[in-house]
Amino acid sequence: MEPRTFRARIWPWEAQSGWAFVSLPDDLSDEIAEAAVPARGFGAVPVEVRAGTTVWRTSVFPDKGRGCYVLPLKQAVRRARGVDVGDDITLDLGVL
Repeated sequence: MEPRTFRARIWPWEAQSGWAFVSLPDDLSDEIAEAAVPARGFGAVPVEVRAGTTVWRTSVFPDKGRGCYVLPLKQAVRRARGVDVGDDITLDLGVL
C-alpha cells in the first residue's frame, strides 16, 4: 500500500486523559481493512507516519464507534509540530 497524505482534526480520547488521536479518512480506512494486512492485538496495523519533518512508527486501530481506523498522536509529536487537540494536522501514512 502506497503512503497516503491526509488532513484531520486532533481529538481527545475521553477514556484516558492526555491521549489524542486523529481519525483516518473513510477511504484510507477501507483500503487498510481490505489490504489483508496482518493485524496485531486489538486489530492494530503497524504504520509509519510523517508530520512535516517528524517521522515515527506506531499502529492504527479500528474504532467501531467511529467506523474507521484511528491514529494516536503522542504528546512529543504534538509538541514538535506545535499542534494540540482541536487543531488540524496534515499527515503522510504508510502501512508497514
